[in-house]
Amino acid sequence: MWKTVFWPTITGDLKWPDTKPPTVPVVPPQWLPARDASDKLRATWLGHACYYVEFPSGLRVLFDPVFEDRCSPFTFMGPKRFTPRPCDLKDIPVVDAVVISHSHYDHLSHSSVLEIQKHHPDVQFFVGLGLESWFRHSGLKNVTEMDWWEDAELTVTAPIAGEKKTISAQISCLPCQHTSARTAFDKDTTLWCSWGVKSGDKNVWFGGDTGYRAVPHLPAGVDDYGPEYESLPRCPQFQQIGEHRGPFDLGLIPIGAYYPRAAFSAMHANPFDSVEIFQDTKCQKAMGIHWGTWALTMEEVLEPPRQLKEALKRKGIAEEGVFDVCDIGQSREF
Repeated sequence: MWKTVFWPTITGDLKWPDTKPPTVPVVPPQWLPARDASDKLRATWLGHACYYVEFPSGLRVLFDPVFEDRCSPFTFMGPKRFTPRPCDLKDIPVVDAVVISHSHYDHLSHSSVLEIQKHHPDVQFFVGLGLESWFRHSGLKNVTEMDWWEDAELTVTAPIAGEKKTISAQISCLPCQHTSARTAFDKDTTLWCSWGVKSGDKNVWFGGDTGYRAVPHLPAGVDDYGPEYESLPRCPQFQQIGEHRGPFDLGLIPIGAYYPRAAFSAMHANPFDSVEIFQDTKCQKAMGIHWGTWALTMEEVLEPPRQLKEALKRKGIAEEGVFDVCDIGQSREF
């Protein structure tokens, strides 16, 4: 199901954000022409939490692909895109692996994963504990189900420079702080995960969807990272990820769907949380995800990148070039 949260203790004016264009620019993505075309890690944002990552080793990974108009079990109701898809799934030239963070409709699309397998029949799906049966019942094959802190080896044989070569990768299922459901009857029956993907000498962490702290209802304008709230518990798992699987060349870290804070902080990071997660996981660079596509909560649609700059400034980190956002469809190299 899509995420519905009730907050009876929160008062004041709450209204859905204005999603009329212009909002986030959308550009046609450009793919590398060959698996060996670059010695850099290349990441392309395809909207919300979906990233396509091209590794210098030749590996091609797609994270949380949802290409439907609505992230909902219904085609006629539920959150609808306010930014268009930058491309169609059939336009993506190579997909070796698809990594799914959890079962919510804005991260797992039945039609999208079926279409990926149609165009890339050898693709390998990596999912959290309990999701393999859903994939197999849907007619999907090559599914690896994993628990937190488990590692899997992926081997791909592909033509590189005119020869058949072997590409290897380590896929790590890692913790996060979230929840899961696709119906009213399966809440928290499948695992929510973050993921690490390492191939060659490049290492990527995908945050998927996660909270960091649980913040109580506070008066408007109060900084929940102020001194009197510094003692609020923080999820310790991100430091553990940094220690045991980091450092990472790139983190794909959620920055949106966080307001009202008291209702969503336990499951969705705001940009101030995101910068803490960035540091805990030992990411050298990061890109913001989980914003700019569906209005799932009530912050202004362009507020997450503004708050991200403020959060970086507060930590003494450069506002550009370290933890960035980009246009939908745009690629960055690392």
